[in-house]
Amino acid sequence: MDEIYIKGLKIFAYHGVNPEETENGQEFELDITMYADLSKARESDDLEHTINYAAARKVINAAMTERPYKLIERVAEVVATALLNGFEKLLKVEVTLKKPNAPMSAVFDYVAVKIVKSR
Repeated sequence: MDEIYIKGLKIFAYHGVNPEETENGQEFELDITMYADLSKARESDDLEHTINYAAARKVINAAMTERPYKLIERVAEVVATALLNGFEKLLKVEVTLKKPNAPMSAVFDYVAVKIVKSR
């Protein structure tokens, strides 16, 4: 199985449990790994035989911004499902959703959740 990566995708959205998170919003960061059979694309050099990562970015953005959720677990699930529904060639997807500005009193890089979904 072949892999396509989108790493460090930053999207501003309104997810969180606290009122200020859903009112003011914050930046989230995503790492996406998409698994597919890319053998036809390797042979043909034709965009139609792969997963267009620009189109995938649009699907991710729409899933992240269509409505607010309380939990990043839910947001990651919504993103993974949207990608699987949007791309027939996609066999499996890993979505790591990072929340660098999570409201907690500590020094940290980010909190994150990773969701893995297959057909």
